[in-house]
Amino acid sequence: MPVSLQKGQKVSLTKGNPGLNQVVVGVGWDINQYDTGSAFDLDSAAFLLGENGRVTRQEDFVFFGNLQHPSGGVQHMGDNLTGEGEGDDEQIRLNLSMIPAGIIRIAFTVTIYDAEVRGQNFGQVNNAFVRIYNEANGEELLRYDLGEDFSIETAVVFGELYRHNGEWKFNAIGSGYQGGLAALCANYGVEVE
Repeated sequence: MPVSLQKGQKVSLTKGNPGLNQVVVGVGWDINQYDTGSAFDLDSAAFLLGENGRVTRQEDFVFFGNLQHPSGGVQHMGDNLTGEGEGDDEQIRLNLSMIPAGIIRIAFTVTIYDAEVRGQNFGQVNNAFVRIYNEANGEELLRYDLGEDFSIETAVVFGELYRHNGEWKFNAIGSGYQGGLAALCANYGVEVE
C-alpha cells in the first residue's frame, strides 16, 4: 500500500525497497469549471540540483524541450497538451543508479504554459498529485495529493527526491510560485532565452 504524504512530510523511497532502481514519477491534475477561453496546458519538469540547490549545467533541466538527461538517469515521457483522462497526465522515468553522484536533489515541478497570456493559474486546477511507482511491478510507493488552495500561482514545486545517507528520500513540498516556468528556472539557475 502506498504511503500517502502530507505537505512537508519526508519518507524514504529506497530503505524499505532494497534493490529499487527504476521508478516513475507521475503527475496529474484536473481542470475545474472556470472557462478562461483557452485550453490548459500544464507541463511537468525535473530540475537535477547540486549541493547549492542549482543545476550544474543547462542539461540538468529535463522537460518537454529536453526529454532526456545526458546520464540517461532521467527521462521525460512526453508532453500532454490537455490533461484529459484518468491517472497520470505526465510521467518522468528515473533510473536511480544512473543519476550522477553530484546530483543531490531532483525537484519535480508543474507549470501552466502561457499562463499570463491565457489568464490562468493553479486556482483553476483541481486534484493535483504526484506519485512514485516501481516501474518493474507497477506498485505505487508513495503519493502526495496537493490539497493547497492556490490562487495566483502559475508554477508549483510538487516535491523533491533527494539523497540522504546512501538512500533516496522524497519530500512533499507543494510550494507555489508566480512567474511560471521562468521563475522556477531563475530559482534553480537555468538560463532562459
